[in-house]
Amino acid sequence: MKSAVETLNPTRVKLTVEVPFEELKPSLDAAYKSIARQANVPGFRKGHVPPRIIDQRFGRAVVLEEAVNDAMPTFYAQVIQEASLRPLGRPVIAVTDVPDPAAGSELKFTVEVDVAPEVTLPDLEGYEVTVDDTEVTSDDVDKQLTALRERFGTLVGVDRAAADTDFLSVDIHAEIDGEEIDSVKGVSYQVGSGTMLEGLDDAVTGLSVGEDKTFVSPLAGGDRAGQDAEVTVTVQAVKERQLPEADDDFAQLASEFDTLEELRGALNEQMSTLKRMEQSVQARDHLIDHLMEQTEVPVPEALIQAEVTQHLENEGLESDDDHRAEVEKEAREAFQRQMILDAVADSQKVSVTQKELAEYLVATAQQYDMEPGEFMQAVSQSGQISSMVSDVARRKALIMLLQQVTVKDASGNVLDMSVLLPQEDEQAEATAPTLAEGAPVPAAADPTALPVSEFAEFEPLDAPAETSQS
Repeated sequence: MKSAVETLNPTRVKLTVEVPFEELKPSLDAAYKSIARQANVPGFRKGHVPPRIIDQRFGRAVVLEEAVNDAMPTFYAQVIQEASLRPLGRPVIAVTDVPDPAAGSELKFTVEVDVAPEVTLPDLEGYEVTVDDTEVTSDDVDKQLTALRERFGTLVGVDRAAADTDFLSVDIHAEIDGEEIDSVKGVSYQVGSGTMLEGLDDAVTGLSVGEDKTFVSPLAGGDRAGQDAEVTVTVQAVKERQLPEADDDFAQLASEFDTLEELRGALNEQMSTLKRMEQSVQARDHLIDHLMEQTEVPVPEALIQAEVTQHLENEGLESDDDHRAEVEKEAREAFQRQMILDAVADSQKVSVTQKELAEYLVATAQQYDMEPGEFMQAVSQSGQISSMVSDVARRKALIMLLQQVTVKDASGNVLDMSVLLPQEDEQAEATAPTLAEGAPVPAAADPTALPVSEFAEFEPLDAPAETSQS
């Protein structure tokens, strides 16, 4: 098979391919056998219809079409590999010359496809990243201790007007122009949470049990979402959360420690770890921003527009031009960031082990609140394994880069980026304080996790698009 590559622009190529008849013949033979198994021809059993009879009854063009469609994915993958291209999106394939089995002529076709652009990374020698200082104050520890006490608190009914942070049971009735739109009873709501209707916090503050108030608020969902409705809220119960005393007894209830002093010490250490991780996240973000600013990444317009259109269709906002501009900007940045990190992974010769992939899949399954086995099966069935492998490679590449640049805090202290490296399980278990089940532990941001994008991975696709003949 011979092929030639023509660069149409920095992100799109056209390949012209010639396939000798000998390479197509196995697919042609398979096409004859496939048609023979399905054909009902008088005088012949299914599966035993000779090729010449198939040509007579169905036409040679039908056989050639099946053979070409069957062989095209293999030819496409081969030519892409030989040309060392990384395709993005679906290719457009056009057959320009159909082979003649009698003459043994060649199959000729062209392929146009978006490809990953060449990315030249900036020189990071001498580059410094500055992050915030880290200091755990007694207020930080107090906040964590209060959060822990709240998890063990109890709700108690009170005979007074509703105030901020109280827990209420409310009835809500909404109508537009006298028509009832929705009505619910006994809904639980915490004052100040802002998780329900706009204006609800102001409406319920100061109301006692049995009292109601009417206000105007845009509906949050349903067929008339966004429309202003007249909402009446009635308070049925007011409760406040009473917290257990912060003493040694509470420390024993909520943790493995015997005294409140020991518990505070553990929370202090957790906060220190959290702030060190936050420094690492800052360093990661600064480095990515620097790479984005210093690196030119051509963008495939058709691919970006397709992503944006699909995104807006999913949101039902196809006609919102302002939102489209915002989504398009985000899609471009997501593409450029991914291409840069892929280039970093290539330059660092990053490889991903099965163990690393498995650990990543387990961690991701937890984020989606799914069983690891169920999540892995779903990922495999949807063909997303390659995307997961790429994500792990990008994480590893970014860690390597962070260890090659100088990271300092605002006071000028050089920081050790080994905090990014995963701890051995035994060491992690030995240093982590144990709290009672359900107790909050500060959720340290994962410095190896890349900024989340709402857009699809711009990954190679194995299967070509529908083949056309010209």
